[in-house]
Amino acid sequence: MRKTGMFAGLVLAFGSTMVQAADGLQSVVSAHDVGTTMQRLEDRLKAADFKIFARVDHGAGASSVGMVLPPTQLLIFGKPKGGTALMQSVRTVGIDLPLKYLVWKDADGKVQVSWNDAAWVAARHDITDKAKVVDTVQGALRKFAIEAAKP
Repeated sequence: MRKTGMFAGLVLAFGSTMVQAADGLQSVVSAHDVGTTMQRLEDRLKAADFKIFARVDHGAGASSVGMVLPPTQLLIFGKPKGGTALMQSVRTVGIDLPLKYLVWKDADGKVQVSWNDAAWVAARHDITDKAKVVDTVQGALRKFAIEAAKP
């Protein structure tokens, strides 16, 4: 898997740590706080012509009902061309679209950028005819997360 080796080299070069916590979930550690990381993600996605649908501040939501939650924000975004191509294969993939990044502070105080692995989503919905689209999405999600997370 040459792409995996190149990706591991990128992670080491930028000092981010790539982890897989839950099934299909990918994460990197960010050098920035939650708000800065989220803004860096949003800026990079907009520059690449992704549509930003929403930015949800889960921490603020918790605070609004008198509960405490460490900083946690969700960015919902996508590109209709890619998402539509996947939904033309198997419509149920729409439950996992649009794409999302979760930026959150963990129990150790580290800021994480997490997202659903595109290959895992494709396997979940048994999408077998769009390997190129899945690879493109998977690479883009990794690239943007690493760029936003690096110092």
